[in-house]
Order: sequence, then structure tokens, then C-alpha cells
Amino acid sequence: MNLGVDHVKAAVVAIDLHRGHLDLSVATMPTTQEVADRVIAANKRLFDWCRAHGILVVHQLTSYRDEAEIRANPFWRTRAEDPKATRKNVMRHNIMGGPGCTVMPELLDSRDFIVNTKKRYDCFLGTDLDFVLRSHGINTLLITGVNTNSCVLATTTAANVRDYSVIVVEDCVDSMDGPELHAAGLACIRTAFGFVMDTDEVMKLDSLKAGRSAA
Repeated sequence: MNLGVDHVKAAVVAIDLHRGHLDLSVATMPTTQEVADRVIAANKRLFDWCRAHGILVVHQLTSYRDEAEIRANPFWRTRAEDPKATRKNVMRHNIMGGPGCTVMPELLDSRDFIVNTKKRYDCFLGTDLDFVLRSHGINTLLITGVNTNSCVLATTTAANVRDYSVIVVEDCVDSMDGPELHAAGLACIRTAFGFVMDTDEVMKLDSLKAGRSAA
């Protein structure tokens, strides 16, 4: 398959697979339990395969020093004031030191990298993600995580305008905002910003693992 680059060198960008979304005992902006279970299982399968083929896994983790860093976003203020909003708990979401600021343990490996300075939907904004990827020669991203219609969409857009080839792994993303917005996010991505494939399709791409030895 033509991914638009001459020699593929891939990495996973795993977005907000943390307890703040996926551990319903502590999550401030939770998915449903069904979504959490499905996303965790799918990502674990993909990550195990990627690590076995020498593909770097980079976790993006949202964390804020205090509420002021969150309140600086005008729209987020309105979500906190709407008791019906899925993001009504935004002002206490993933404050540093809280339990939410932890990658789900079953998805983390000692070989992975963590970028924990993410504060907005776009994983490139105000973080060293681009430096990490460029310094390792990465030109192709496998994007996974939560939420399809916000952080995944914004990061895919940002990666596209930085001239990365992007694959959003369909079974490894989902949304706390429900299936319609999950589907809408994927529709936007596949139309203008990147490929959408499931894990089985990704694993069949010989170009991802070309020249790599098993770990």
C-alpha cells in the first residue's frame, strides 16, 4: 500500500490512554466501561505487535499544573458551567499529582516514551512530540487513543500539516461523546487528513516492519 513516503519509519502516538478517561474508579472525564475495555484491549494488541517489530510507542499524557491552565480556554469554561456536558468536569481533569495522570498500566512498557506536557487537543502544541519523532527519523504515525472527535482529530490534522503520513487505527480509538461523534471524527480524518485502518490491516503492512528485527 502506498502511504505517501518513500521509506516508511513508523511510530505509535497514543493519545490520553490514561486513568483520567479509562479507569472509571477515578476518571474525571470517563468513557463508558464498554468503551474503556475495548480500547484498552485493542491498544494492547497493537502495542505488543509494534514493540515486537521495533516500532516506537509514544504516549501523550494530558496534565495541568492547576485550574488556571484549563480555564485559559474560553470554550472549556462553558463546558464546566453546563451540567449536561460530557466535559463538565474539565476544571478538575488531570491536575498533576492526581490519579488520572497515569497511563493505564497494562498499556505501558519500559521501552515506551511518555510526553506528559499535553494541555490542549493538539498533541504537538506546547510539547516536544515533534522533536521526539524527528530525532528518531519518524515519518509515519499510527495514532490511537481518546477522543476520536477532539484530541485524535486535532492531532491528526496537526500531523498532516507537518507532512507526516498518518494512519488512525480505528479499533484503537473511541470517544466519550458517543458513537456518532466517533464516526464523524473518523469521517473527517479519512476525507482530508489520513488513512483509517483497523489493527488487522495495520499488521499486514509489510512497509511498517521492513528492515526491523523482533525485540
